[in-house]
Amino acid sequence: MYKQITYFSLYALLFTAAGCKKFLDKNPDNRAALTTPEQVSQLLGTAYPQANYMAFTESISDNVTDKGTGVQDKTNVDPYFFRDVTDNQQDSPEFYWNACYTAIAAANQALEAIANAGADSTGYTAQKGEALVCRAYAHFMLVTFFAKVYDPSTASTDLGIPYVTTPEKVVFKQYDRKTVAYVYQMIEQDLTTGLPLIDDTKYTIPRYHFTKAAANAFASRFYLFKGDFAKVLNHANAVFAAGNITSMLRPWNTTYRTMTPQELFAVYQKATETANLLLCETASLWGRNYYTVRYGMNSEIRDEIFSQNVTGGEWAFSYQTYTAGTNNYVIPKINEYFVRNSVNANIGLPYVMVPLFTTEEVLFNRIEANIYLNNSNANAAIADLNTYASTRIVNYNAATHSITPTRLQGYYGSANVRLNALNALLDFKRAEYVQEGMRWFDILRYEIGVVHTTTDGQTLTLPGNSLQRVFQLPESVSQSGMQLNPR
Repeated sequence: MYKQITYFSLYALLFTAAGCKKFLDKNPDNRAALTTPEQVSQLLGTAYPQANYMAFTESISDNVTDKGTGVQDKTNVDPYFFRDVTDNQQDSPEFYWNACYTAIAAANQALEAIANAGADSTGYTAQKGEALVCRAYAHFMLVTFFAKVYDPSTASTDLGIPYVTTPEKVVFKQYDRKTVAYVYQMIEQDLTTGLPLIDDTKYTIPRYHFTKAAANAFASRFYLFKGDFAKVLNHANAVFAAGNITSMLRPWNTTYRTMTPQELFAVYQKATETANLLLCETASLWGRNYYTVRYGMNSEIRDEIFSQNVTGGEWAFSYQTYTAGTNNYVIPKINEYFVRNSVNANIGLPYVMVPLFTTEEVLFNRIEANIYLNNSNANAAIADLNTYASTRIVNYNAATHSITPTRLQGYYGSANVRLNALNALLDFKRAEYVQEGMRWFDILRYEIGVVHTTTDGQTLTLPGNSLQRVFQLPESVSQSGMQLNPR
């Protein structure tokens, strides 16, 4: 907004200055100079939310507790106490909100340039596909964090978020939140229109863009939230069309197990890692904070998540204390890279490369879809649970560690094999995504209650129906008349 106001001040000066005509012959809005597919592609590199959600989603989840000491950061403290986050810098909900709408603005500008190409627009087919899927993704993440989780019985009345489809051309524009149902309808429309148009050959580094695989991964997540499990299955199978799923998963119990923490940090977020379907650069402090913040994983939470599992085997995840004798447990995943302001500068900005979609998530989505779609024995889901376990259990042996209906019942205690399989899936996902914030998605969808305690004896609860499960919109948007989330 400051940039726009500056433009208006500049225009006033130009009108009163001598020789103003030569200035007015130039369009001050560089966005209008998108006249080739290559230029549109370059713009679409910014159509991904360049902000990290991990700090506030991990901190509000059941993966953390009060360690008694540690870094005090509002993006960690406020979510832990189930309060609205007052900070608006990196890793905050407001920073993420703004980044999503910045990404949407880039997608919309690209789509307008394509529309203005007229008869030449056929040369922009791949760019149109990427722009539509990017717009759908950013809106999906916004509605997930800042509105109630999708419920077909209430979605038509639950407050959504503004679905923006045109570039902004005014300083203050009125937006309507509409409903969650409307937002989902628009997401699906953009996603289903854009996905078939994507052309992987147009990308120099495919892992930084919505390839066919990444877009199908997103579709599998979207339909999982919507509860359309047949479509979850279709899109997940499209990612695994070549078969040999095991080779597409992170090799935690083989190659990863031989690596040092420094080597793991280096490989986990790399574009060359097969499991990473889509990566995004984000301005973030989470790479230095996620194991040193006060409210994080301690030995008790570590044991709750990793001490045992239905296979009877040992998890291969490499967790350790950041400093000997402390309670700061770290899994070498989220690595910071620091960009200096100049070659000789001592100041700069920290960044984290976030894996937005991975093959593990696609497999998890397929398992859940099969649990709901298949017959009572859940054979397909159990087979995929075993595929996953074969890459995560130390010295995995099918004869010793295989998951069966009998083993599931013995571990979880229910006679319902599909319920047992679902519990195993949720446990596996919790272990896989520790310190990445992904646990929050399952807490939302299944209305899992969260209990946080403090070292001074407080007990804080977040029930499944709590209004605080919906992150608050930035207070600034209320200035345009937009209704904030109820509290």
